[in-house]
Amino acid sequence: MSGYRKLSRTSDQRKALLKNQVTALLYRGKIVTTEAKAKEVRKIAEGLIAMAIREKDNFEMATVTVKAARKDADGKRVKEVVDGKKVTVYDEVTKEVKKDKASKLHARRQMLKVLVPVTEVPTEAAGRKRNTKKIDMTNVLFDEIAPKYAGTKHNGGYTRIVKLGQRRGDGAPICVLELV
Repeated sequence: MSGYRKLSRTSDQRKALLKNQVTALLYRGKIVTTEAKAKEVRKIAEGLIAMAIREKDNFEMATVTVKAARKDADGKRVKEVVDGKKVTVYDEVTKEVKKDKASKLHARRQMLKVLVPVTEVPTEAAGRKRNTKKIDMTNVLFDEIAPKYAGTKHNGGYTRIVKLGQRRGDGAPICVLELV
């Protein structure tokens, strides 16, 4: 007997389906799907959340000096003429940045194997590329989801499956999979 459900799909279709559903669950907090898919998605999602909890504080702050373009009041780059050419003026700025340690970087890369990119589109700009923003799901896991579950004393149990009944067309058992 295999260690997973095949869901009547080829391996590449099954992996794509599970990646999309895990990402949707972590992004939205709740999905409606069949019971078999929910049980498979639950396994993957709980593993990712456990990894995020384990590695959430594993970073160090580093001070970095970078060159940044000077901007005017309108937010445009300031230019000055040097030898007959317009040249952008740069200032040296020191910033505090988070630097992941090796184990957190490894965890982040493991998560990126499973999660798919998410693009958030505002409702008033639906269908347009303007004002869309890409969401880094690994940061969502480390910064929002992991602290929520970090205080709990038990391992696992981060998701809940609630059965809804049967689907109208084919009678498949439908359920809601949600983050607790």
